[in-house]
Amino acid sequence: MGKGKGKRKFSQLEMMLIVLFLMVTVVAVVMVVLFATGEPGVISEGGGPETPGVVPQCRNMPLAERVDCFPDSGASQRKCLERGCCWYPIDETNVPWCYFSENHGYNVTSDHQPSSTKMDAVLKRNTAPSLFGADIEELSFHADMQTENRLRFKITDAHKARFEVPHEHVKPPANPPTGVLQYELELVKQPFGIRVRRASTKKVLFDTTMGPLVFADQYLQISARLPSHNIYGLGEHVHQQFRHDTNWRTWPIFTRDAFPNGGTHNLYGHYPFFLCLEDESGKSFGVFLMNSNAMEVTIQPAPAVTYRTIGGVLDFYILLGDTPEAVVQEFTELVGRPTIPPYWAFGFQLSRWDYGSLDEVKRTVERNRDVDLPYDTQYTDIDYMEDKKDFTYDLVKFKDLPQFADYMHEKGQKYILILDPAIAISPRQNGPYHSYDRGTATNSWVTEADGKTPLVGEVWPGLTVFPDYTNPNCIQWWVDEIERFYKEVKHDAIWIDMNEVASFIKGSSNGCPVNTLNYPPYTPNILDKQMYSKTLCMDAKQTWGNHYDVHSLYGYSMTLATDEAVRKVFGSQRSFILTRSSFPGVGKFSGHWLGDNAANWNDIKWAIPGMLEFNLFGIPYIGADICGFFDDSPEELCRRWMQVGAFYPFSRNHNAQGYRPQDPAYYGANSLLVQTSKHYLNIRYTLLPYLYTLFYRAHVYGDTVVRPMMHDSCGGAHLLITPVLDPGVEYVRAYIPNAVWYNYETEEKLTDRQTHVNMYLPADKLGLHIRGGAILPTQRPNVTTTYSRRSPMGLIIALDDNKRASGELFWDDGDSRDTVASGAYVHCQFSVDQGVLTIRVMHNGYTDPNDLKFEDITILGVSGPPTSVTVTQNSTSTTLPATSVVHDATKGVLRLKGLGMKMGMDYIVMWNEVNADLERFDCHPEEGSDEAKCKARGCIWQVSHLDGVPWCYFPQDYGYIASTVTEGLSGWTFDIERNIKYPSPRSVSREINKLRVEISYLSGHSLRFKIYDPAMKRYEVPVPLDLPTTPETDPAKRLYEVQVQQQPFGIKVVRNSTGTIIWDSALPGFTFTDLFIQVSTRLASEYIYGFGETEHPTYRHDLNWHTWGMFAKDQPPGYKMNTYGVHPFYMGLERTAHAHGVLLLNSNAMDVTFQPTPALTYRTLGGILDFYVLMGPTPELVVQEYTLMIGRPVLPAYWSLGFQLCRYGYANDSEIADLYRDMKAAGIPYDVQYADIDYMERQLDFVLDKEFQGLPALVDQMRKEGMRFIFILDPAIAGNETRGSYPAFDRGLEQDVFIKWPAELSSEIVWGKVWPDFPNVTVDESLDWDTQVEMYRAYAAFPDFFRNVTAEWWHREILDFYTNTMKFDGLWIDMNEPASFVHGTVGENCLGPQIYDYPPYMPPLESKHMGLNHKTLCMNSQQFLSDGTPVKHYDVHNLYGWSHTKPTYDALLNVTGKRGIVVTRSTYPTSGRWAGHWLGDNAAAWDQLYKSIIGMMEFSLFGIPYTGADICGFFNHPSREMCLRWMQLGAFYPYSRNHNGKGFPRQDPVAWDPEFAVASRDVLNIRYTLLPYLYTLMFEAHVFGSTVVRPLLHEFVSDRETWDIHRQFLWGPALLITPALDEGVTEVSGYLPDARWYDYHTAEPVASRGVTVKMPTPLDHINLHVRGGYILPWQKPEPNTLSSRKNPMGLIVALGDDGSAQGSLFWDDGEGIDTFEKNQHLWMSFTANKNTLRNEVSHNGMAVGDQLLLGNVKVWGAGRLAITKVTLRRTGSADVTLTFTHNQRTEELIVNTEGQAHPLHQPFTILWSTGV
Repeated sequence: MGKGKGKRKFSQLEMMLIVLFLMVTVVAVVMVVLFATGEPGVISEGGGPETPGVVPQCRNMPLAERVDCFPDSGASQRKCLERGCCWYPIDETNVPWCYFSENHGYNVTSDHQPSSTKMDAVLKRNTAPSLFGADIEELSFHADMQTENRLRFKITDAHKARFEVPHEHVKPPANPPTGVLQYELELVKQPFGIRVRRASTKKVLFDTTMGPLVFADQYLQISARLPSHNIYGLGEHVHQQFRHDTNWRTWPIFTRDAFPNGGTHNLYGHYPFFLCLEDESGKSFGVFLMNSNAMEVTIQPAPAVTYRTIGGVLDFYILLGDTPEAVVQEFTELVGRPTIPPYWAFGFQLSRWDYGSLDEVKRTVERNRDVDLPYDTQYTDIDYMEDKKDFTYDLVKFKDLPQFADYMHEKGQKYILILDPAIAISPRQNGPYHSYDRGTATNSWVTEADGKTPLVGEVWPGLTVFPDYTNPNCIQWWVDEIERFYKEVKHDAIWIDMNEVASFIKGSSNGCPVNTLNYPPYTPNILDKQMYSKTLCMDAKQTWGNHYDVHSLYGYSMTLATDEAVRKVFGSQRSFILTRSSFPGVGKFSGHWLGDNAANWNDIKWAIPGMLEFNLFGIPYIGADICGFFDDSPEELCRRWMQVGAFYPFSRNHNAQGYRPQDPAYYGANSLLVQTSKHYLNIRYTLLPYLYTLFYRAHVYGDTVVRPMMHDSCGGAHLLITPVLDPGVEYVRAYIPNAVWYNYETEEKLTDRQTHVNMYLPADKLGLHIRGGAILPTQRPNVTTTYSRRSPMGLIIALDDNKRASGELFWDDGDSRDTVASGAYVHCQFSVDQGVLTIRVMHNGYTDPNDLKFEDITILGVSGPPTSVTVTQNSTSTTLPATSVVHDATKGVLRLKGLGMKMGMDYIVMWNEVNADLERFDCHPEEGSDEAKCKARGCIWQVSHLDGVPWCYFPQDYGYIASTVTEGLSGWTFDIERNIKYPSPRSVSREINKLRVEISYLSGHSLRFKIYDPAMKRYEVPVPLDLPTTPETDPAKRLYEVQVQQQPFGIKVVRNSTGTIIWDSALPGFTFTDLFIQVSTRLASEYIYGFGETEHPTYRHDLNWHTWGMFAKDQPPGYKMNTYGVHPFYMGLERTAHAHGVLLLNSNAMDVTFQPTPALTYRTLGGILDFYVLMGPTPELVVQEYTLMIGRPVLPAYWSLGFQLCRYGYANDSEIADLYRDMKAAGIPYDVQYADIDYMERQLDFVLDKEFQGLPALVDQMRKEGMRFIFILDPAIAGNETRGSYPAFDRGLEQDVFIKWPAELSSEIVWGKVWPDFPNVTVDESLDWDTQVEMYRAYAAFPDFFRNVTAEWWHREILDFYTNTMKFDGLWIDMNEPASFVHGTVGENCLGPQIYDYPPYMPPLESKHMGLNHKTLCMNSQQFLSDGTPVKHYDVHNLYGWSHTKPTYDALLNVTGKRGIVVTRSTYPTSGRWAGHWLGDNAAAWDQLYKSIIGMMEFSLFGIPYTGADICGFFNHPSREMCLRWMQLGAFYPYSRNHNGKGFPRQDPVAWDPEFAVASRDVLNIRYTLLPYLYTLMFEAHVFGSTVVRPLLHEFVSDRETWDIHRQFLWGPALLITPALDEGVTEVSGYLPDARWYDYHTAEPVASRGVTVKMPTPLDHINLHVRGGYILPWQKPEPNTLSSRKNPMGLIVALGDDGSAQGSLFWDDGEGIDTFEKNQHLWMSFTANKNTLRNEVSHNGMAVGDQLLLGNVKVWGAGRLAITKVTLRRTGSADVTLTFTHNQRTEELIVNTEGQAHPLHQPFTILWSTGV
């Protein structure tokens, strides 16, 4: 409708004359000003006299940063200086000559932070002249970090309340943010300013320090420097381009009834919001000033913005996003998400002002119906009213209007009428105007300044009053009037206009008083430069305040009132509102059109930035008047406008009074305009399901609908619209973004991308392209949405480069209110991956009465015809007949027809074979699978000829569905729901249908994803991990990207640097029940290492359908036997040689299945899924990252690296004494002696057997000679001793430390039987084992080590034994799986539900048919965590050894006061923090040698480097050769212990023959020589998490030969061990990676590298090689470490190819507690380069008694030129010439430095030179 009295119609000549007149006037005014001021109009360096007392402080600044100090007219040098500002004329246009000095502004006088998310300050104005008077001297500043992405700061009068916008939606959050803030706020104090930075990049986003703050009563100004020129938004104006021109443009903001004709003047809406794109990363932020007063915003080239507003407060919101789209989402979250209009509102609409009569309206309707134009809605403008009065209709020209809605409804169409706010004060033609009378009676009008007299203006009906929509009485009156009129004239929605508020006279019929409201000190650059021009007086009164303050809220308040009316009138029907004037938040209730444009080519262009801006503003239901409102629309213009307007969200053709009709049919039924209009409107109607879904996303997530390319592309993310916007044009230069694009109409793929093209668009065409990767839901079009909604649905699938696509559909009845909130809708997600379309129903709360089906699917980008197409629904697959499959080879388009797939149901459509045998995921892993059982689970049964392939496998859509997933800065949180079309796979295990997923970006190299039941707390592993305190929110710093597939739900983790998918659980079969959880993932490659503790025949897993059970058990190692510990951790190598690690933190019984896909399936019997992914990217970094998380390994005592002896079966202490004597006599290095359980009386902990009464004295003697002693402790405590005779049990009973039944079952201890015997029995060992257990084994109680009281009890018992019985140096804890010799409990009758002992699914565990309680406790046994939480043993069984370890370690340290060592059998992640581990009760078999290497390498992965196997085997008797080879290998175990079992012959080194003893001594001497190097490696493991026993692939990962090596290993990076592992061999094949290697025994460099070589290995030899480039510390070996540690520290310097080498040494007293942490150590490095060796001490905190001297130095690779001199250089001393030997053949230089007595911790340099 027109915004003026009468028409606006000028000829072109008239317009030209007007423009010329205005130009002449401007020139004249300028000349008058210049003559009046006496100021020349050129640059003037000279200045006039300054105002006394004002000395502007003018710093030199770039022109672009000047802040205008004279925004009003009439600037001169004198006036500028009077303001205390700087005057500097220049010849640059628009640059202010008068700009702010440093005198102005405020200072911070006090500040404080009430909390971590709030900041307050008081600001005091600086002494400076005032610009406009009434400056406020003291201000308050308040900053509120409202959310992670939203900062609010407000500046206002410190002592007096000021007007603030009473917004309906904007409220502070209920709680402060808990995540990491994405911004930083800096408060600058003198002068006051703030800087807002992006936390991740430190980029300053909003910096107000570039200009002073001005805060007067009616003039508020603040400037801010921005990070880029990419500024968008601010409104409402006509912006001729979307991106702002920053060259000194000033945009006024104040709602105004004005023509959008391309000027810079203010228009209908008030939007002080802009978005700034920071840089090419896409990171963006938005700035919203919550202020409704008249204002202007200047954008200048700094780049910067300056706000000038004339009232209210400065209330800013800074909104951060990683993308522009995310900023819009943040903004709409703040002001209110957009409404979803009814479905019919997306149909095409017709309107005009002044049809003249209802008959003409109907003629228009009929002629457009006759041409079958898709057309839903007809409007009537004010001409339907009687004398343009609201709530009336013309009883002559529109006499049948009450029936018009029915007339429209008969053909499925809708009717909308207009309402203006202004109410006539004159009576109706035939009586009183009751609407006016009722409004007057309720005091509903805006009043004059007296607050009583209604203000009278003039609008269309003549003299009028104006409803005060901020007045509750008025709102009720308005609702009542609309309700009354609806009863008289039915209609379907309401169009509200003229609500800026517009009046045709200035202010009021009485004029406006002269005051500072109507004539403020400063008037922004608004149209007419008069506040009350074409509106009300500013001193008019409304309930919310002075019209001065709330003028721009008039349309907003009218919209709110109209929304109440619409809700009352239309009830459950949605209807909609269309408003002309708007304010942020209006989009929650209404749409908007771009106002009274004109039929010209400029306005068709300018509509596009207008629509883009209103999508930024949160009003996506937006459009322009198609074909133009004013002027006659030429056919070409209207035709092109109808084409592009078919894709406006609000698509309406509307024109003005007095101009030709422009509805399409008016141009002729057969006209090109009608044909092209029908064509594109049919496309619109085809795509309405897609458009409707975009509005759902806008409503729920705040997405834009019409979208600029910087967000994605126009028309949502997937539809690119390229219109013709110029006359006479058939070629358009268009940009094609970097993606796959398909021509919508021809379906052909474009060959161009990321370039401009000349697009041929003849008269009937516009450019329309679909982006690859899109799935667009469609519906067969019809002439109205009423009819089209009954038509079949379809899909257009546009495949991307990876043959993938995705999309979604939102569908409801199209008319009911609040369907999203009520759940009365269907939400489907579509995804295509490699020829498989999955249709997943994410929500199904609506059944369409039309029984809609997806009939046709068009797939773009299919190069060849499929062999078959199958449709699967509910496990039933149907192959489409050939007639339903059409492939167009030329276009690459596949059409599937006649599908009949019902909306609201899940389907899988496959057009190529993706469910190959290797893609199957086992649906029936238990034995006994058959077709009936398989199908009962909803799975597919199909026989395969391949070994291992499951015949019963999951359908592709089996699992869970993620309906709504949104990524945050620090991760994701969302819920998933089970696809309930499939039955529960295990009915006895409760299905959990709804789960929560939390994905956390822990750090740049680690992430966590956790899946659990949000409704019912489930057991979670109580093992603490060391996780980062703050997540990594900067994607650029993360090594990974996470993607979430919604249907079927799955998580993908992608390595950013390579694009490798290292985790992909978007696979069928995800199951989550109470007692069974299963999840599968694709693997990045076939190279997987880890998982334990089970014996693996290879280090790299065999992925050929192998399943490995994990459940802690007293089970000797054996193939696929679950043994002592549980470690659900693996390392994966990617094909790019990058590495990653994955931990599942779950302690229930589980298994993992590998398949050659490659893929991995986890199955666990409880808890939750809690995965941690570590990105490496090297194998060694994976371990370091893992141990950083689970805890760094313990640093063992130095002596524990010595050789150790043990035997189960020592008859008495004399045997130990004899062994000790013989070992000393043989000169075999030896540090530690053990006693196994035979030292105990009847195997009772803490009780010494009578045969070992001399052991304490023996131990004392051995310890005096430098030996150490370790004894064993089992957890089980005998319970059959006489009360008072066994304190350990008595005190444990008193302190209630033993595991019992749950109280509801029994109060008794859960008794087992282990080693302790009954009192007073003589064991007959000839009886079978079970009989012995029954007859002789005592009842045993198991301490619950989770409990603090148990740890205290355990500590006391250890202390008591140490103090009163026998000294020891370390503890060995065994049988702590926990092991029992009966199953469950004595009597083997477990109380409580049997389902826990015999769960619905049993992993492939040893003796699984016997249940989980086989050889352990009943699973119903109850334990208590340290916080008192009761848990079932079922859940924590695998943690028993873990819980046993730390109390033991703590007791050892406390009791002995030394570090010592704890060795434990049962382990779990983090056990390495306190203990080492041995590989269990192995057997004397040749395969156990190489398998021990695999075991050690796996425990290196697991963070337990102090590991080794029982040398020579625990069970059975080894051959001499085997034991000797094992002694050689075991000499390089970190934990080097020879141990065997009862009943087998001795196998210690002196039990064989002298030659055996010598060979053992020799290899152990090598170990002892290198103990300083090993100890340093242990230290580096403790501090940095490095491995000690190191697979070759850790050092040479780029060499794929190393990926399968497990018969060799490294100590750290530098020592390669290649042992003989097979019987009878005297030659070993060993691989030498590509590096320089030296034979350790000869010091000679090895010629070969990067090849496998034959290494001679006689029986007394082990192959050792030192890697060039490294320096190894060494000491002369001695019988034990007490002696060897006193020897000088020598160095082996193995020079690399470049003549350099490096190494390090850690040294301390060897047994002190926390010596590193307490700085009681020496940490130094060594470097060699060419002919120089140096040391550098990083730290020296050694006690004097522990300091060492420098020993002899061996330089390997010193060359064959004779070395003639070696010099020792020391600080402060003269150089010393050293003696040396140089073997020119072996190139070994041995330097004698021992004689110099040089302290190792003091700097030295050794130089050697040749005679050349």
